[in-house]
Amino acid sequence: MADAERPQIYLSTPADFDPETFADPLARVLDGAEVACLRLSLATRDEVRLSRAADALREICHARDIALVIENHVLLVDRLGLDGVHLTDGARSIRKVRTDLGAEAIVGAFCGITRHEGINAGEAGADYVGFGPVGDTPLGTGDRADTDLFAWWSEMIEVPVVAEGALTPELVAALAPHTDFFGIGDEIWGQDDPLAALRGLIAPLG
Repeated sequence: MADAERPQIYLSTPADFDPETFADPLARVLDGAEVACLRLSLATRDEVRLSRAADALREICHARDIALVIENHVLLVDRLGLDGVHLTDGARSIRKVRTDLGAEAIVGAFCGITRHEGINAGEAGADYVGFGPVGDTPLGTGDRADTDLFAWWSEMIEVPVVAEGALTPELVAALAPHTDFFGIGDEIWGQDDPLAALRGLIAPLG
């Protein structure tokens, strides 16, 4: 991305939520901030719950011209009228998924902290590549995707990149020149006022 461009906001849902009670805070966030995409990240494998959530979110997102993708469940994309899928297995399944969903669908890949995996994902046809976590978190291995990875990627690779995982305002400021999207979720949904939390988090973007 060009340094002059402002990174866009890519929201993800909580891993567990009730679509009826989540609808209002989500709509408030989407109405109060510029959001490019929402990722349905429910941890459940219950198709009924996923379908119910997707139906509610699709109505909210598409009314605001915001893309809605689902995490990993490729077969549900067309069935539920979604815009694409976010894959968490790096480059592994991108070629097949791209063939299955077609050129118009969004296909993104989370690649952890691995530059090589990101390159493979981009070459396989990913629309974007995500790296993270970028901040300190007790979850996972403790390894982080550092600023140097994003700086290198933005200089060398044209595929858009997402910075996500344990973001802070300081990290937003540091990564803003080097990333196309900030992936934001847990940082705001656990707060009393998610919109205020989002605004505080991205305040360094101006």
